[in-house]
Amino acid sequence: RCTHPHPSRATQPPAQKKKKMACFANISLAPPDPILGLAEAFKADQSERKLNLGIGAYRTDEGLSKIFNVVQEAEDHFAQHPYPKDYLPIHGHAGFCELAAHVIFGSDSPAIANKSIASAQAVGGTGALRIAAAFIKRFLYSPSVFVSNPTWGNHIKIFEDAGLSVHKYPYYDSQRNALNMDGFLSALNNASEGSVVVLHACAHNPTGMDPTPEQWESICQLMIDRKLIPLFDSAYQGFADGDLDVDAGAIRLFARRMPELFVCQSFSKNLGLYGERLGCMHVMCADQETAGRGASPG
Repeated sequence: RCTHPHPSRATQPPAQKKKKMACFANISLAPPDPILGLAEAFKADQSERKLNLGIGAYRTDEGLSKIFNVVQEAEDHFAQHPYPKDYLPIHGHAGFCELAAHVIFGSDSPAIANKSIASAQAVGGTGALRIAAAFIKRFLYSPSVFVSNPTWGNHIKIFEDAGLSVHKYPYYDSQRNALNMDGFLSALNNASEGSVVVLHACAHNPTGMDPTPEQWESICQLMIDRKLIPLFDSAYQGFADGDLDVDAGAIRLFARRMPELFVCQSFSKNLGLYGERLGCMHVMCADQETAGRGASPG
């Protein structure tokens, strides 16, 4: 048996130790997400009587996510008729964006008829908010964003990460279990012209407390007077009243009375597509020309 080293091995230089890189050394550990952490604890729990109320999702009696009939029909259709896998345009699937706008603005929307809405497919409602935040940072002269107190936990993170200044407006009076309308309107009245105000279209997260139609009228009028820009986060259309049109009432009111607004739309809840990350970001503009520029890539 040959004991001489192979020539190719004999000529190799001694192995060099990897130098330690310090570029990523300052990355801090993110705090655990309380809702997702609860979901992991739920999975680990061996109890047969456990029930997870942490994540807002339809469940079957077996604890599995509910697949809606319309979703199953669509999946069956595409299984039999595969669709092309080509790259989509920058703004996403045009047909999806158009129909998503009809769902939230209404098929009789003047803005749709006037072609004054620029829409972009997004990675869920969260992705739609991130696109809106980047749009605000790039194009609006007032980088201030107002969110309700309390609000969905990621709102503040999304807008701050985009470099925007985030402020809170009073919203919920826990002592009276009612909307703090006076505090709400007072904060908006003191907001700088051009500020963006994040509004929950329906089923306010986390309070579940929505303004009445009359209160929405007052909020809308004040925002017109103060020249504020609405940004509606629509994550639960159909969940508050059970009617898609009723739950879009605030958005449609503002769209009729104001020249410009944002809508960030999610289909995670009302189509049960939690993991599909299906959303859309709409910018309603004053006219078709402006919407065309808003929809242009870049």
